[in-house]
Amino acid sequence: MKTPHPIPYQGSKRHIAKYILPFFPKEINTLIEPFAGSAALSIAAACYGKASRFQLNDLNQPLTALWHEIINDPKGIADGYKRLWEKQLGKEREYYDFVRDQFNKTKRPDYLLYLLARCVKASVRYNAKGEFNQSPDNRRLGRNPEQMAEDIFSVSNLFKGRVIITSKEYQEIIKTATKRDLVYLDPPYQGVCSSGDPRYYSGVDFDEFMTSLKYLVRQSIPFILSYDGRTGNKVFGKELPAELELHRVEVAAGRSTQSTLLGGDDITYESLYLSKDLAADLEISPQDLINKSYKPQAIQLSLSSN
Repeated sequence: MKTPHPIPYQGSKRHIAKYILPFFPKEINTLIEPFAGSAALSIAAACYGKASRFQLNDLNQPLTALWHEIINDPKGIADGYKRLWEKQLGKEREYYDFVRDQFNKTKRPDYLLYLLARCVKASVRYNAKGEFNQSPDNRRLGRNPEQMAEDIFSVSNLFKGRVIITSKEYQEIIKTATKRDLVYLDPPYQGVCSSGDPRYYSGVDFDEFMTSLKYLVRQSIPFILSYDGRTGNKVFGKELPAELELHRVEVAAGRSTQSTLLGGDDITYESLYLSKDLAADLEISPQDLINKSYKPQAIQLSLSSN
């Protein structure tokens, strides 16, 4: 099965979703993503029946507006992307700059989708004013409109009538979660980045974020956190407080691009943290993870990495 992904996004969990889904609880009311981005995990969960209702939240309002169009007006956004893609032919760089300027003035969803498809390495960048400022990848035209439309309609069919789209601070979203939900957190500024991440309009303060995690722990709300990682011997991210009693799983995310450029072959590993309530529901002990004796459900073997 090919998992659709209409929104290209650097840092997306698209390629490691197959390692995260097996740690989902048996029953979920709503899968909540306070930092949704490209919503790769929610899409995978919808594809494989791991959740039936979803909340996609991101502080980036143009991005959530794009999600609204993809889910509720797939033909409109697919046609809009196709028009932009065709108009660029023969004047690709000039047209990209034009669309970027227009997006920064209007925030139109079709403009954003075109920019995401054309920008360097799908690496979204904003300046201090919140303006999209990433350059185009001049080696390619962006995704073919027919392929883009196919994924847009597929995702619309997966989510329509089953998703809430919001653009609020993550703290507000966390406060709405219940014990029957699953919260998946993939915040900026940690992961495998050593500096602030300009994909976001504002950062995530470490202490404030820890306060939110403590709230989830106190309320016994199950959550999965993607937070830190390492490449070779280089570790990224602050150590999380032991009092949270999180269960850590290390996932191989592929060869490091930076290491490859320098002639190396280091593998990037991303850390997943399971809340203690989720681990208890799955009957996982810390020693199981240390000994690698816990065997997640076989769904991770059947998920497509395409």
